[in-house]
Amino acid sequence: MNNKHILFVVPYPHNEAPSQRFRFEQYFQALKNNNITYNIAPFLSIKAWTILYQEGNNFHKSWYVFVSFLKRVTLLFKLSGYDYIFIHREATPLGPPFFEWLVKYIWRKKIIYDFDDAIWLDDPNEKGKIKQLVKWKRKVKSICRWSHKISCGNSYLANYAFQFNKNVIVNPTTIDTLNLHNLNKVRNNSTQDKITIGWTGTHSTLHYLQDIIPVIKILEQKFNFQFLVISNTAPNFDLKSLKFIKWNKLTEIEDLNQIDIGIMPLTDDIWSKGKCGFKALQYMALAKPVVASPVGVNVDIIDEGETGFLVNSLKDWEISLSKLISSAKERERMGEKGLQKIQKYYTVSSNEHNFLSLFS
Repeated sequence: MNNKHILFVVPYPHNEAPSQRFRFEQYFQALKNNNITYNIAPFLSIKAWTILYQEGNNFHKSWYVFVSFLKRVTLLFKLSGYDYIFIHREATPLGPPFFEWLVKYIWRKKIIYDFDDAIWLDDPNEKGKIKQLVKWKRKVKSICRWSHKISCGNSYLANYAFQFNKNVIVNPTTIDTLNLHNLNKVRNNSTQDKITIGWTGTHSTLHYLQDIIPVIKILEQKFNFQFLVISNTAPNFDLKSLKFIKWNKLTEIEDLNQIDIGIMPLTDDIWSKGKCGFKALQYMALAKPVVASPVGVNVDIIDEGETGFLVNSLKDWEISLSKLISSAKERERMGEKGLQKIQKYYTVSSNEHNFLSLFS
């Protein structure tokens, strides 16, 4: 692999969004090591990214989206020097895939299409809204057909893509256990006087916690613990054990390391089956046992009774969390097993060859 040039066409600014950081940005050094050059073309500028999810500012949001579309159009005239156009999720968040069509049929470039969610489905949180219509979800299958290769976060996503393109690679979301999720580089929280059950995620996935709040309330009557939520939005759960930490890129690993037991509840639906289990991977990389719903890739990541528990009913949630709260030895055993599995299957180094094969 020599003298190849890649343009990463992505939704968000560099080093800001987890889906980009943990799917391909952390392989940039590997590209350099293999004499592959690259550039990044985000749809949103850092200013647009900063205000996009804030309340209000509708005029500025609309202006930034307009400017971003203009940038995509001008980008089309800068493609001549690239061998591959790596598109994460979509070139534009709204409207038809005009950019991808032109890249394929006018510029005749090789598209590497990457996605880590069931992005062809309508988001249940947006059902019936105008936002659902303008996102043009049906473009996903077209981009799949036009792509040279498709990179999918799990086998469920890959099976969808395989309907339209036979050149599909399962490229799991991975963890950098050397430079980021490294226990030797974060503060040891073993002096905490309370066991911490924890969850991390964005405002868009906070709703998954709603179903297990009754379990947390039952546990509050039996144990002295804290329920830590790390997110970009504060939850409004009525819990005496609740502690909130606003997500911060600079302290994310230290904040995560406060957790003793990581949880990942999901609803069993086609949307959730597309999830790539990133929460579970993060917990396990920091040697934390996981309690999760047996949905999608979670059943591959978590080994029942070894690295954590896969639970369906509220009673099972209560039993599994009670076991881990009560036994430091069990938490330590499962945490160590989880870390071993991450190191073997879900690290940057273990997946590097697979990632680089996208560009061959």
